[in-house]
Amino acid sequence: MSQAPQFDAIVVGSGITGGFAAKELTERGLKVLVLERGRMVEHGRDYVGEHLPPWRIPYRGLPLRELYARDYPVQSTLYAFDETTRHYFVNDRENPYEEGSGKFLWYRADVVGGKSLLWGRQTYRFSDLDFEANQRDGHGIDWPIRYADLAPWYDHVERFIGVSGSQEGIPHLPDGQFLPPMELNVMEKTFKARVEAAFPERRVIIGRCAVLTVPHNGRGACHYCGPCQRGCSVGAYFSSQSSTLPAAARTGNLTLLPNSVVTRIDYDAKARRATGVQAVDARTGERRSYTARLIFLCAGTVATTQLLLASRSAAFPRGLANSSGALGHYLMDHTFGTGAVGIFADHPDKVVFGNRPNGLYIPRFRNLAGDEGLGFVRGYGYQGGALRMGWQGLSRQVPGFGAEFKAALRRPGPWMVYLSGFGECLPRRENRIELHPRKKDRFGLPLPVFHFQWSENERALMRDVEAQARLMLERAGAKSVQSWLHESAGGEAIHEMGTARMGDDPRQAVLNRYNQAHDVPNLFVTDGAAMTSSSCVNPSLTYMALTARAADYAARRLAEGGL
Repeated sequence: MSQAPQFDAIVVGSGITGGFAAKELTERGLKVLVLERGRMVEHGRDYVGEHLPPWRIPYRGLPLRELYARDYPVQSTLYAFDETTRHYFVNDRENPYEEGSGKFLWYRADVVGGKSLLWGRQTYRFSDLDFEANQRDGHGIDWPIRYADLAPWYDHVERFIGVSGSQEGIPHLPDGQFLPPMELNVMEKTFKARVEAAFPERRVIIGRCAVLTVPHNGRGACHYCGPCQRGCSVGAYFSSQSSTLPAAARTGNLTLLPNSVVTRIDYDAKARRATGVQAVDARTGERRSYTARLIFLCAGTVATTQLLLASRSAAFPRGLANSSGALGHYLMDHTFGTGAVGIFADHPDKVVFGNRPNGLYIPRFRNLAGDEGLGFVRGYGYQGGALRMGWQGLSRQVPGFGAEFKAALRRPGPWMVYLSGFGECLPRRENRIELHPRKKDRFGLPLPVFHFQWSENERALMRDVEAQARLMLERAGAKSVQSWLHESAGGEAIHEMGTARMGDDPRQAVLNRYNQAHDVPNLFVTDGAAMTSSSCVNPSLTYMALTARAADYAARRLAEGGL
């Protein structure tokens, strides 16, 4: 007689999707084990550097160049990495990966909560412009869902996490369940008026972000202190620590084990079911096995795919749930970093106080009704903002000496407006992750090998991003406009996705419309690996909505005896 599973569900990963899976499954009465490879970080206790004056921050935030070059050559290139946050990140030397063709930056957190502690919190819905794109232009396979399928789950997620934003009525950027929006500053309002007058089809709006503007679900409102990635004691920005994991813990159904590196998913070929996982204690090296009726993979696009590929068996010699051969392929990211900046002399008497954790957003305006003959398909959006240039500014030199010098430091400089584009990446089979045939990490997992390059479509899109950013700034009255074309590395936008895509046809896709593996009915993948296309908007909200929808479906099917 077989032994009963230890848990109803195992969730691998505790980040944005793992935390949400834990919340949804435990609230439906399931006993859930969350396995997280990183160490424990508790909300409100373990944040380092939060609200500290510079003289109390380790090394005053200055880079330790030799250490970074040796141990953090990838992680240290991320905006959120410094001496106040280094303890959140993996050590690259101890956790290597390989690059095949092209370049890929794999940014990885190594703590409970994952990159939910470090993300930029920009929060947008996909629309049917996105869900229908593959079918419309023939790149990739069709999504098995449409906006109407996910809309109630977007509502569900937004009501819980708290998203501040403005109702705009833009068809291809659906409105949501918003808290009061943050405010554009005076220069951004001027820029908005001028751009929208010059380009009636374009909109300049405040960003939609998972940062509270009013108290919500027991969390406090943002007080604009600044360095969010160091930790937020009031929980104003959404993270697993401040929101989903506490909700799961309150049910009494959660078991959370940090320092647990999952190395394999066990599979029963006779039952056609995953039976559990094998894990290694990251501190002691002790190997353990855990069993469950459901498995949710939420480790992040790359780690989830690495685990599936490594879970080979006689039934699945190319990786678990990979009868389609699609696993590992169709890796995507957003183009990132191309844009422009300009200087404005308007509003010399106005000053900005505080540090708003948000900026302006210009939604996609290209190829909305079809191919416009621009030399590329799909589109892009801009994130940016307006800042007063003080003595720390890019080019301003402070005159004077003594009292005159001090007085000059108190006077702000002109306004700077910057725009940075995020462009859509086409799903292409040659962009992929595979496992190294010989090299393994310290836990015994084969190293992932990245093959990633931009196509001419993305390059043409980037050229338009630069040209239109320059044009909008010039039309808005900017002087000294500087633009740049930055061909970012894969992963640089931190929006890696694809590699275990959704689709109706099990011969072409790993997952069905409910993020359920076609080949293994009790296995679900709800992180970025599930994505069938990338859109041009930040994807985290879609990951969470897919997770909540999948958890609801899995719990219902389990109760009915269907899994």
